[in-house]
Amino acid sequence: MSPFRAVRYSWLVIRGRRIGLRARHETDVPVLHRELHEDVVSRSRTDPRPWQPIPAEGGDSPYAVGEPSERVAVFSVVELESQTLAGAAVLWGIDAHNRAAHLGVSVLPSFRGRGFGSEIVQVLCTYGFSVRGMQRLQVETLADNAPMIAAARSAGFTVEGTLRRAAWVCGAFHDEVVLGLLADEWTSREAGDGLR
Repeated sequence: MSPFRAVRYSWLVIRGRRIGLRARHETDVPVLHRELHEDVVSRSRTDPRPWQPIPAEGGDSPYAVGEPSERVAVFSVVELESQTLAGAAVLWGIDAHNRAAHLGVSVLPSFRGRGFGSEIVQVLCTYGFSVRGMQRLQVETLADNAPMIAAARSAGFTVEGTLRRAAWVCGAFHDEVVLGLLADEWTSREAGDGLR
């Protein structure tokens, strides 16, 4: 049985093979802020809002622990073996009526290149489809973000289109790619892989 099929609950909330998703802790904020937000180029490539110098403390960091919301589910990503913070993950724009949501992944620089992005996307899909009952999950990313596109495609997402020159990033317009995955595609893929 795949670790992605069964949602396992513990203090870590949802576990994959090598990573787990858990609630964001206050102690995660300075690390995520320093490693992800203060990297202006990387942050500008992952967030459609203009980058601003924001202190990690004071509750204004984009990684600050907030009140629970029906529209967003925020996670910290932890490498299971070392129990080390490895990144951030989010299901956002959750639309309970249309049962749709968007997902986002940010991996800390020291954990990149190890395939964690693909596993994080798969575990977020398990959460979105199995726990939240979503019908559709969507990813929007820059067209040249090969790691995110590969991570989404490995989870079964289909490229649905390109939004030409839709993102202003560090002085230039860039194309964005939209990828989508439907609940029945996720279920069929799991069944086809012998994961049910």
